[in-house]
Amino acid sequence: MKVLTALICCLLLAGCTSQGATEGSSKKLQVIVTLFPLYDMARAIGGEYADVSLLLPPGAEAHSFEPRPGDILRLHKADLFIYTGPFMEPWAESLLKGVDAKGLKAINAGSGIPLLRQGKEQGDGHDDHHHEGGDPHIWLDFHNAQTMVTTILAGFTAQEPAHAGAFRRNAAQYQARLEELDRSYRSALADCRSRTIIHGGHFAFGYLAKRYDLRYLSAFPASGDSEPNARQMATMIELIRSTGTGAVYYEELVSPRLADTLARETGSPLLLLSAGHNVSRDDLARGVTFPDLMERNLKNLRQGLRCR
Repeated sequence: MKVLTALICCLLLAGCTSQGATEGSSKKLQVIVTLFPLYDMARAIGGEYADVSLLLPPGAEAHSFEPRPGDILRLHKADLFIYTGPFMEPWAESLLKGVDAKGLKAINAGSGIPLLRQGKEQGDGHDDHHHEGGDPHIWLDFHNAQTMVTTILAGFTAQEPAHAGAFRRNAAQYQARLEELDRSYRSALADCRSRTIIHGGHFAFGYLAKRYDLRYLSAFPASGDSEPNARQMATMIELIRSTGTGAVYYEELVSPRLADTLARETGSPLLLLSAGHNVSRDDLARGVTFPDLMERNLKNLRQGLRCR
């Protein structure tokens, strides 16, 4: 009887082990990303085979974000961690050092993409205010965004080769949408009365301006927390008046106080220009995508630059 009982237990245990192995083989990839553009790319590539979560809480401003102890615990359970690069998220590599997870693969999505120097290319007169190493908002050049998709795809296929075919198809569809977005911008911004973007936020749109032959001026380029002085504000007001631009732009998830001051002083309308770092909780729940945000931007750019 004891032998029979032991045999039954062994068979049950083997069955449970076999069932667990089967369930484990169909387990979705657990992916954690830092910023919204990466989140959108990763969830599009992973499709039904990945659970993608955003490290940045919805509605949080990217430049003032600081990882919490709970974020390290989340990474312990993840298969992939995706970030833009050491200049956009200088805390990312330190965060990874605190994680002892052999199965975790980290992906620097900006790897191989050269950074622009702020001020030099866009003529904003703020060479002394820039992210160390250059402007890290690389995804706002849609060609760069396509490169980032390719880099993220390589991480997915390396970590889960069984679904590589699906990942590649999903990535190709997303890149096609980025290509279409690039064509729309090039066509819509080709003939505008003004070619100067006046931005009452931190320096973020240098790549977009360069790609579409626009001039870009930002009120406080270093970060969303910095403040321009009175001389800089006066210079911005004079530039708005002299360039004849049709709007002052403000950024997402940051108080538009300074942009509003520029708009009131010059009688210009105030329009949103989103860099896409993050989205509101409502937008995230509605499933808004990075291309959706960029299409909203294009509508506001056409209005503010007075394009035909």
